[in-house]
Amino acid sequence: MKQKTPNKLKILNDPIYGFIQIPNSLIFDIIEHPYFQRLRRITQMGFSNLVYPGANHTRFHHAIGCIHLMQKAIQVLRFKQVAISNEEENALLIAILLHDIGHGAFSHALEHSIVNGISHEEISLKFMHQLNKEFNGQLSLAIEIFEGKNKRNFLYQLISSQLDIDRLDYLKRDSFYTGVTEGNISSDRLIAMMNVKNDELVIEQKGIYSVEKFLIARRLMYWQVYLHKTGLVAENMLVNVLKRAKELADKGEVLFCSAALKYFLYNKITSENFTLETLDLFSKLDDYDILSAIKEWINHKDKVLSLLSKMIVDRKLLKIEMQKKPFKKEFLDDKYKEVTSSLGILKEESSFFVFTQKITNQAYNYNKPVLILSKKGKLKDIAKASDQLNLEALTKPVIKHFICYPK
Repeated sequence: MKQKTPNKLKILNDPIYGFIQIPNSLIFDIIEHPYFQRLRRITQMGFSNLVYPGANHTRFHHAIGCIHLMQKAIQVLRFKQVAISNEEENALLIAILLHDIGHGAFSHALEHSIVNGISHEEISLKFMHQLNKEFNGQLSLAIEIFEGKNKRNFLYQLISSQLDIDRLDYLKRDSFYTGVTEGNISSDRLIAMMNVKNDELVIEQKGIYSVEKFLIARRLMYWQVYLHKTGLVAENMLVNVLKRAKELADKGEVLFCSAALKYFLYNKITSENFTLETLDLFSKLDDYDILSAIKEWINHKDKVLSLLSKMIVDRKLLKIEMQKKPFKKEFLDDKYKEVTSSLGILKEESSFFVFTQKITNQAYNYNKPVLILSKKGKLKDIAKASDQLNLEALTKPVIKHFICYPK
């Protein structure tokens, strides 16, 4: 009997966009690859579900949403006589599908603790190059566009800019799953208004108010969701747990963990020694490894590790204070003394429970402008084209300082 070939033109049902079509068998096979399937086990928003209980969606959801929006953008641009070949279309879909593939468990926490010698963008590229080998060079153009090396600049801007497909999906998706309606942008309207002029991705003048709403929505989502104080505390506590575990591993302490997590705890990882074996182990490391380890570390003899782990698991987080100016050294020193005394730990260990940092949010960056195409064919920066006075204010970075310490 002749063996049937599986139907690879699958349809996925997304709660935001409805049915999403997988466009071809190559993209289906990339989605089916273990490297990509790992994204099902990595939350899009880290510990934001400790603030917004519905925020349990994954990077897999986001990547699939991005491919859907990219298909729409290509359709719109072709309708407006922008030449995009079938090869370029496929490369754009693959590049946006894989743009986040290098993210570690709990997104950014790993980068600031145990895998801090290499960025997630570099790891994404390593995954892409390895997949390119496995798929006989069919990802070469996608990699070229992803790296910004293609001569057609607007292709890169669809992947990475201030109004790219990535942002159009994550704002709408994160708004949906958190229930924070301020982030609910009209991605359909923004895509419908896209065009290309002088090889630059632009928005037609009719879409100016949609862009204004998009920029303001992004600012509100950053302060209300991405930089929410409880989320900040939880993520920094996770970073400190992993840092402490790494310290103990360096001293030869035995720690309960999966084989993948063990490799990254007991080895110093840099971009130079990030081999194919490292990449393979990284592809097996996800949120489940981190959570199962933390649950066990509650019982570890090291007081710092066990206390921090228990606080995260039980959601008994540190207190956080936020202000515009840096915190005074005297205030910080007093907190160190209090913690050393109350928890019975060494002075040098108190920095795991008392720490200060600053956060910056710039809703709009002049250096990578969103260009508005007037009816006369002229290009203008949105900040100048808009009659909204507050868009100028969005260009100024807002800096806030915060301190965390036990309640």
